[in-house]
This record gives sequence, C-alpha cells and structure tokens, in this order.
Amino acid sequence: MPPTPAPTPGETPGRSARTTGPGTSTAHAVSPDSGEHWSAEGAWPVADGLHRIPLPLPNDGLRAVNVYALETDDGLTLVDGGWALPAARAVLERSLARIGAGVGDVRRFLVTHVHRDHYTLASQLAGETGAHVSLGIGDKPALDLFHSDAWPGRSPFPDVLRTAGAHGVAERWEEHARSQEEFDLGHWAYPDAWLEGDHRLEVGTRTLDAVHTPGHTPGHYVFADRAAGLLLSGDHVLPTITPSIGFTVPVVASPLGDFMASLARVRELPDLRVLPAHGPVAPSSHARVDALLAHHEHRLALCLEALRGGSVSAADVAAVLPWTRHDHAWASLDVFNQGMAAMETKAHLDLLVAREQVDATPDPAGVVSYAARLGSPTAGGENGPAGAGTGPADDGE
Repeated sequence: MPPTPAPTPGETPGRSARTTGPGTSTAHAVSPDSGEHWSAEGAWPVADGLHRIPLPLPNDGLRAVNVYALETDDGLTLVDGGWALPAARAVLERSLARIGAGVGDVRRFLVTHVHRDHYTLASQLAGETGAHVSLGIGDKPALDLFHSDAWPGRSPFPDVLRTAGAHGVAERWEEHARSQEEFDLGHWAYPDAWLEGDHRLEVGTRTLDAVHTPGHTPGHYVFADRAAGLLLSGDHVLPTITPSIGFTVPVVASPLGDFMASLARVRELPDLRVLPAHGPVAPSSHARVDALLAHHEHRLALCLEALRGGSVSAADVAAVLPWTRHDHAWASLDVFNQGMAAMETKAHLDLLVAREQVDATPDPAGVVSYAARLGSPTAGGENGPAGAGTGPADDGE
C-alpha cells in the first residue's frame, strides 16, 4: 500500500561503490546484501540460511516487495508471499532456483499482514502445494469482509473520505471500485493458523519472536530473531518510507495511535538489523523507530498548526500540508493519493482528539470538523526532523 516518505538514518554502504545515505529515496536505495538497487532480482544472502527475494510490483510506486526465505531441514519458510501476479511468481521461481529450491519446497508462510502484496501469492501457492499459512488474527475481519456479499461492491473507504470532507475524491474512489474486475477469492483464502498475542515460533534452528504490531493493519506482525540480531519487519519499520496509516479494512478507531504504540514496543527490543518488506536492509531498528516517531510527532504538530484559523475538516487540513519528500501540494496529487492523504490526515487529527488537544464535531451529513482546544501547543516556527518529507506515496525521486 502506498507509503509516506520519512526521515532516514544513515544506511550501510553496499558492496559496490554506491551507497544509500540519509534522505535517500526508495527509488535510489542500494541494499548492502546485494550491492545493487534493493529491488534487483535475486536471492540475496542476508544471514546464514536466510535470503532476501525481491518480487516485482508492476505499476506500483513501491517497485517491489521483499520476501524472505528461511532454510530449514524440512524445506523453506517464507516470510511474506508477494502479490499473486504472473510476473511476481516467475521471479520467485527463478530466485528460489538460485538456492537450489522451488515453490514445492516451501513448507510454511509467515505473512506479516493481509495486504495483497504480502498475502495473495502466499494464499495462491498454498492452495497448490499445501504449504501452511499463518496470519495475524487482527486481520481476520478484512478476510471476513472479502468473503461477504458486501465486497467488492461496497468499499468502506468512500464513506471515510466523506467524513473527512473529501466528497469529490470519494466519488472517484467509488467509480474505481465499480470498475474493478471480478474478485478472486482464491487469492484471499483463510490461513491455516491465526497468530495471536506475542509468542515464539520455531523455524528450523531459529527461534523467532512473533510481535503483534497493529497500525498499518490491525493484524500486523514482525518477527525478531534475537540470536541473529535480525528484525523481519514487514511494513511496520521501513528504512526509507513510513507505511500508509488509516487505510485499513475494516476501518479502525485509532490507527496512528496503534502504529506509534507498536513502534514503541519494537523500540523495547534489542537494536536489530532491519529486514523490511520494502527498501534495503538497514542497520538499526532503534534509529529507524526513533526517526519514524519523530516524523509523526512533527506531522501532528503541523496538523495542530493548520487548525489555528478555526474549525476545518481533515481534507481541509490535508490541502494545506506538504506531501511527498518534495513537499508537493495536495492538489497536485492524483485522486488515489489525495484519498490516502485525506485518510492519513484524519488519522493524525483523531489521535490529537484522543490526546485531548483537539475537539471533533460531526455535522448532520457526517462530515467531521476539527478545532484546536484553547492552550494546545502548535507547530509555530519549529522545524521538523531533517529530511522529513512526507506524503501518501513515495514519488520515486
């Protein structure tokens, strides 16, 4: 799902002369395990018996999703599966062949969350091979909705956009939903097991801490290999961008509050090397979590500042905030990213309401207006974190 650029701590140089430094965009990031652009095809060794396999995301600003193959005596465990597209499956098959394996050797999928670029190829392959699939139980309501008569004809997002005051964008999103091709439930089968709470998983000789990290989705999980100093972070901790917030099915009450609380929980783990779902391998989970938390605190301050003139909607606030790392105006974004921006702004404003810094008042049509409480601090003239470009999507520059 479209993410938001955020400040980036320094990266470890790759094996080539090219390096990824502070502020490097996802589009230009080199991964230290390959010495090449992080999305380059291959089965890149990250640690003994662990390989990073980037799978393509055609026509997506993210460019690729990293799937991680963990070797065991019984076969392979994959963390995430990729998007069920012919191009992605072909790359997976070629990449597995580089380590002397094939899709039939995959015994297990540990899927970090239910989004299509992580779940659908795992679901499809499991249906063919009998591989075992695990997913966080917090994402079960999404699958329930997909399997109901209400989907795909009735997406919840246009209603969210209307409450945010983005009526024109909501209409365009509804038009897009009606134009979608038939929904393939074979890509969205229920998993074999639900992950619940924090617990340990044995994967061959490895012990992984499965840590529930709601925010990007309610059922998101990361997997920490403390002995190897690794964090398989899914979309929760990304090295050059921050995941979309507020774009969850079904809609949840406080996605940003959940996300920031989950970041704080990951910060309590040892400082680990980050193996993300999008972007290059990064050296420090602590540094990246600190940057992400600072980024969102700055965005919260900007939202408060935007309320100085009086009561306005989330779309009104989104329209005056800068978006993408190049500070583009909201009006210059395409309609999809305008919607993402409006929902992410709403998530920030709702967290300010929960912090009792802002009041929210719905009108008879359901549009929520936000007003700063007297005495609430604003962003004033303070600067945000260095390089804190933000937006609903990485613009690839």
